[in-house]
Amino acid sequence: MLSFGGVAAETVMLYPNIFGDAPASLERAREFLVAGGPGDYFPPLGASVVVTGLAAVALTWRDPGLRWWVAAAVAVFVACEFLFSVLFFWPRNEIMFVDPVGTHTPEHLRQVAGEFVAGHRVRLAGGGVTAVLAFVALLRRVRATAVPAAVTPVGVGR
Repeated sequence: MLSFGGVAAETVMLYPNIFGDAPASLERAREFLVAGGPGDYFPPLGASVVVTGLAAVALTWRDPGLRWWVAAAVAVFVACEFLFSVLFFWPRNEIMFVDPVGTHTPEHLRQVAGEFVAGHRVRLAGGGVTAVLAFVALLRRVRATAVPAAVTPVGVGR
């Protein structure tokens, strides 16, 4: 759920500035994201989500009411956040932010930026699905372990 919130915030706050007017906006983003950027934040966060997700799968495996919700959340996260990022986003990040300025034509940079934004919708949807699956698992766990509140008869204890 944290990762989804981070990706959603990045979408609203950074993406219009980074991809709004490629290639000029890409150059501004390079200048702005010098001290730190999404590439400094999301890989460690993603790794911690995968590790804690795998631990959660192991810890909930004996509970059939939780097992598949947690496993599905981890599977969707790995597919949409990790694998999709490695295969789709990382090559485009190289083109837009790592290769020296002037290596690619403005038309190519606009195309790659457009592909990145379109692909980001898949990542955002996957993060949303992951968050919903994890939240359902959490609710199921809370409901299964909640102690019913004691009912006090009307007028008693007043």
